[in-house]
Amino acid sequence: MAIQEFTLPDPGEGLVEAEIVTWHVAAGDTVDVNQVVLEIETAKSLVELPIPWAGTVASILVPEGETVEVGTPIVTIDVGGDTAPADGGAAGAADDVSGAADGGEVAAEMQTAADVAPAETGESDDEPQQKTLVGYGPTPSSSTRRARRGRGAGGGASGGGTLAAPATRGFAKQQGVDIDTVEPSRDDGVVTRDDVKKAGGSNAPAAMSTPSVASSAPSAPSADTVAKAAASAPSVRPDKPTAAAPAPAGLSDERIPIKGVRKVTAQAMVSSAFTAPHVTEFLTVDMTRTMEFVRELQGMRELKDIKVTPLLVVAKACLIAMQREPMMNALWDDANGEIVMRSEVNLGIAAATDRGLLVPNVKDAGRFGLGDLGREIAKLVEIARHGKPSPAILNGGTFTISNIGVFGVNSGTPIIKPGESGILAIGTVRPMPWVVENERGEQEMVIRQIAQLSLSFDHRIIDGDVGSRYLSTVGQILENPAKALLWG
Repeated sequence: MAIQEFTLPDPGEGLVEAEIVTWHVAAGDTVDVNQVVLEIETAKSLVELPIPWAGTVASILVPEGETVEVGTPIVTIDVGGDTAPADGGAAGAADDVSGAADGGEVAAEMQTAADVAPAETGESDDEPQQKTLVGYGPTPSSSTRRARRGRGAGGGASGGGTLAAPATRGFAKQQGVDIDTVEPSRDDGVVTRDDVKKAGGSNAPAAMSTPSVASSAPSAPSADTVAKAAASAPSVRPDKPTAAAPAPAGLSDERIPIKGVRKVTAQAMVSSAFTAPHVTEFLTVDMTRTMEFVRELQGMRELKDIKVTPLLVVAKACLIAMQREPMMNALWDDANGEIVMRSEVNLGIAAATDRGLLVPNVKDAGRFGLGDLGREIAKLVEIARHGKPSPAILNGGTFTISNIGVFGVNSGTPIIKPGESGILAIGTVRPMPWVVENERGEQEMVIRQIAQLSLSFDHRIIDGDVGSRYLSTVGQILENPAKALLWG
């Protein structure tokens, strides 16, 4: 017997730790060279790790949900002899991971929405997907995913034969519910958070009426005693509100570990807020012509394959305005004492996902026409929300757009993404009274489609006049899209 110890390799993002998200094997499973055995989350990406040896899994050393440092042993493989690691061993696997992390063109990382469609995952549209960080559904090399075997203490993973995400297990523990007794509602046998809630609710009455509690409780007063006490009590209106009733027995605050996307986002926002001096300016814009322009684009045969929205026009307006004010795309290089004037605009689009806020960016977005820009934005947002965005997709942005209007919000003060100099938020487009000049040169009140733009920028690089001109240019294009032809 020859045991090889596989350590967590450097994922190639300059990070020192990663979270174990999903094990695809269990102790006793047979593995082949370069077989993907687990998924880890590093910063904001999910990365699949291959094993460099063929053999049998001896033990899982780190359970799902734990964060470990690079170089930590995570699994041992019985290679069945004194054979050395094949083709460089773990070092080769680390190279594979780095390549997957840095290569934006890797097909597996640039998967489209079809790669994660409900029909392929075996789930119908009516069945809610499990909102965890684990990768579910088939891999490119198989049509169905083998259910994980239950692992005991020797395997290092929590739980027995019950299939459940680490977050679900933690929630069950907080609620005092034995995860192994919960009946799964999903066809694949995975226990969800709702299943735990139902199990907790069904068990609560029994727990509240245990014999020990009943025997120790004092006997209830009779009806006559209660009536006499109520009659003799003075009727007094309290001057102050009474204290709120205590929470029902068995309920407690939920504690969510700060890790993964939430941890990285928090660190980035704190670093940006207390490093770059933010200035936020607001501009209210008449979007009526833009909304008419969007409707015209939606009817064009050349754009029938994409969903044309006002965000697309805003993105194009930002790129055109960047040509007139290139300082908005600059970078403050504190280490070298320089301001870097970037040659390309990597336009980030903030996307709310089940894993948290992700910002994929369109590389060199200025080279795309309106249609191709819309296709790139749609593809990247789809990957961010339903796929596995690579570090190449998420890193390297130079300017970000946040569409807060989809939530019915009018405006905000967005925080600049670290490494960038500005971020534009667009609020909801809504009908409002607006003063316009009619054909006779007279002012009159009409109903127009109005939205508010919020631009935050790094005041170390961008002076107020530059930021104001940039915001004004974006607003003028949105008020009259024809100016895009004049300035673009």
